[in-house]
Amino acid sequence: MIQKPLTKEICEFAHYLYSKGLAPGKSGNISVRFQDTVAITPSGVSLGQLKENEVVLTDMDGQVVAGGDNPSSELQLHLEIYKNKKETAGIVHTHSSYATGFAMSGQKIERLEGFGEISKPFLKMVDYKPPGTMELAKLVGEGLKYEDVVILEKHGVVATGENLREAALLAEFIEETAKTQFIARVLSKIEF
Repeated sequence: MIQKPLTKEICEFAHYLYSKGLAPGKSGNISVRFQDTVAITPSGVSLGQLKENEVVLTDMDGQVVAGGDNPSSELQLHLEIYKNKKETAGIVHTHSSYATGFAMSGQKIERLEGFGEISKPFLKMVDYKPPGTMELAKLVGEGLKYEDVVILEKHGVVATGENLREAALLAEFIEETAKTQFIARVLSKIEF
């Protein structure tokens, strides 16, 4: 059965994202898709303390097929992305400090070299919709059709990849990009 490799991978990257400060407390959620099965983190569990038996496996309609029985409240968001982006097999949703600070203030994050070609000057930001709603899921699914990452206004970041490793590295890169831009903006206002 595919459950063991998927749950192990989810735990590995959940612990990694938590250790990097990208999903503090019980925030954030991640998923990985294998064929028509999605493994996703549960609701209300810290990514830093996640155990394999807590990971939830669902089908593409969101029906639980194995593992825990309480999938992330953002399950529909993950499923919408997978339905709209067939090449995506990993999704990371973080509430990292700097990127979320940009999202909370409505400030755009500039694209920097490091993850693909720069075809647009800023990362796409999608309008605010309440977390866990189908409205947010649809908006993010549409927003990611031609992007690999979106900023959620007043909320956080969603990064995608052809696997979970790529999505996690992209989320980490976005946080470092936001941090660099924040520091640059502060320093540009200081006279030495």
